[in-house]
Amino acid sequence: MRTRKRVFAALALACTLGAMATPGTAAAHDRGPQFAADPTKLVDTSIGNNGDGTTFPGATTPFGMVQLSPDTQLKKYASYDYAQDTVLGFSHTHLSGVGCQTQGNFRFMPTTGAVTSSDPAQYGAKFSHANETRAPGYYGVKLDNGIQAELTATQRTGQHRYTFPAGAASENVLIEVGESNGYTYAGDVHVVGDDTVEGWLQGGNFCGETQKERYRVYFSAKFDRTFSAFGTWTDGKLTPNQRDASLGTQRAGAWLTFDPARGGQVGASVGVSYTSVDGARLNRKAEQPRSFDRARAAAHDTWSGELNRMRVAGGTTADQRTYYSALYRSLLHPSIGSDVDNRYRGFDDQVHRSDSPYYQMFSLWDTYRSQNQLVALLHPDKAADMAKSILRIYSDGGWVPRWALGGGETNVMSGDPVTPWIVDNYRRGLLDDRTARQLFDALWKNVNEVPADQSIFRGRDGNPTYVQNGWIGYQDRPGYTFGDSRQAGSATLEYSLADCALSTMASGLGYRDKAATLARRCDNFTKLWDPTISSHGFTGFPRTKAADGTGVGDPDPAQSTGFHEGTPWQYQWLAQQDPQTLFAQMGGADQAEKRLDTFFDTPLVLTDPAKAAADSWVHGAYDYHNNFAFNPNNEPDLHAPWMYAWTGAPWKTSAVLRAARTLFTDTPYGMPGNDDLGTISSWLVFSMAGVFEAQPGSGTYLISAPMFEKVEIRPSGGRPVAIDAPGASAAKLQYVSGVDTRRGELRQSWLSNEDFLRAGTIHVRLSDRPTSWGTNSAPPPLVRS
Repeated sequence: MRTRKRVFAALALACTLGAMATPGTAAAHDRGPQFAADPTKLVDTSIGNNGDGTTFPGATTPFGMVQLSPDTQLKKYASYDYAQDTVLGFSHTHLSGVGCQTQGNFRFMPTTGAVTSSDPAQYGAKFSHANETRAPGYYGVKLDNGIQAELTATQRTGQHRYTFPAGAASENVLIEVGESNGYTYAGDVHVVGDDTVEGWLQGGNFCGETQKERYRVYFSAKFDRTFSAFGTWTDGKLTPNQRDASLGTQRAGAWLTFDPARGGQVGASVGVSYTSVDGARLNRKAEQPRSFDRARAAAHDTWSGELNRMRVAGGTTADQRTYYSALYRSLLHPSIGSDVDNRYRGFDDQVHRSDSPYYQMFSLWDTYRSQNQLVALLHPDKAADMAKSILRIYSDGGWVPRWALGGGETNVMSGDPVTPWIVDNYRRGLLDDRTARQLFDALWKNVNEVPADQSIFRGRDGNPTYVQNGWIGYQDRPGYTFGDSRQAGSATLEYSLADCALSTMASGLGYRDKAATLARRCDNFTKLWDPTISSHGFTGFPRTKAADGTGVGDPDPAQSTGFHEGTPWQYQWLAQQDPQTLFAQMGGADQAEKRLDTFFDTPLVLTDPAKAAADSWVHGAYDYHNNFAFNPNNEPDLHAPWMYAWTGAPWKTSAVLRAARTLFTDTPYGMPGNDDLGTISSWLVFSMAGVFEAQPGSGTYLISAPMFEKVEIRPSGGRPVAIDAPGASAAKLQYVSGVDTRRGELRQSWLSNEDFLRAGTIHVRLSDRPTSWGTNSAPPPLVRS
């Protein structure tokens, strides 16, 4: 740690600071900053509706099974691209921010006139964004053909209301079962009586991986009017008066016609289930609202309550729209996977009953870095149920997941993200002793063994060489897009972090020998360190190794051999479990700080933050490779701004985060990268609030300068925590000069989760100039030597 004298010398060099460009018109606060009366009005669900953010604008509830949203394109991300002008229909399941085609199941489309085609390119309708209405829990659009479509949702149902133009020759609703966004391999549709349609499909291809049968999903749709005519189709063949159809090579569906003389409005309630049609029917009946408007009001009220769990005051309207929209996106997933009777389909493809809600859709490689912590903070009860869901996946399937899609494992991405994810919940005291011990046993198996070849799980496929040597031997396996042996460099770093986190859980449970074994792996990142590699004036970087210890690929640290969606420059910081040992590899804390300054272009950050973020950092959602700068668009280096806490310059974290704020706007193109089920959004929420857990599995919050004058956190079932930062603004560089809690002055730059939750009001004093606050002690490593 540097001396106070050296800190002040460094601060003196940084006092020529330029003001940051204001993102919007500053609001007047005659009575001080006020919390929004209705935060849902500050959410714009169109933010990120493009090829970078890949979010969707439709109607859903927090962690809901149903995401009822318009589709403007097929086989592409979240099915909706803001640049398109044709709606193909409204489908019931979507994932927010995923960088590959996902779901989009059971697409409904209202039409008028004769039904002559099953091709959405023929029956789709033009629309204008000027005719869209978007809000949490609601989506509406008036199509150019005069049909008004409105959508809302309950947890397990989608609610439709279609208003047809006067004089329409016929009123139709088309239901496509076979053509989903994530590829469909089987499906049936059945017209039941004169007001109901039910069916199912089987899907699951994901991000190029070839397994076809990851989940089945079912629906039961009941209309509020009877059909005057109906029919079904398979591929391009339409058959009037036929009640059943099965998937051909591409499509299967049904059309329903309503008599215009009996009214111009048609409503439908659609239950969804992953267990059976009976389950979908049960969900629909149990959650059936008394009217569409009441369902919409209930969804609004639910979202209002959720957004008020972490509300803010101060800043510009644009700041608040950006923040609340990010908070909204942070609370969409994981999704409830069990029916109202707690039945769910497990990873053994059998239906089970749980004693608590069962969750699915775990994008763990992404979410373990930020979104998991936000859910645990705001919803400790739900976080516990999500952890129990991981245990059920293990009980049903035999292994813990990496990226769980419905009832199947995709094996997408690399490393061992589930371990720090579970340890985080354990460190927060969210797991009862029995659950914690069962989960530890599952994780211990995962960190030491490998699934059999016939398993649907790939697990930690790098374990054979990792357990023996301390690093994963690189192997470019043909036909494997993902896999730890192919991403041996970055996966070694991920394993090391996971093992170190798990050692703390082992210690807490009294497993001393296992804790010691895991603790010895905390610093396995050093086994990749190559002291002969140089780049941009610095020597020593991690390098992928073969099993025999020889270096693999181009030694240039801006190249990517063996590093998943990043380079050694970005991944060198993924050793936050033991920063002091990492910095020793770099030549000490002073040299590490110089690396960070180069990584962020900190001299430019301190004079023109927006220019540094736009010009010096990596830009583009998929520009992972061949870069030496900070990539705020993707997960591997999201924690890097907080690494300054271990160099004795935590004030620089605040500067970097102000620069990062400029990359997020309140427009459809306002996200710099894929949101990955709320990961980037959660990172932004924490960044703007001024707290973040940079060491997954630690339960330790690092403090930076808040961007709002007031932040109020209301955990479910817990005491409120307030962060009070008079004068805080995202529009200029600011630094923490002092912090006070009910326990007195806080001189360190961090708080444990326990102390944070008991802090009451955290008073943060801010300065326009760098300060020496928080330099007296560094946050602890995960495991103390």
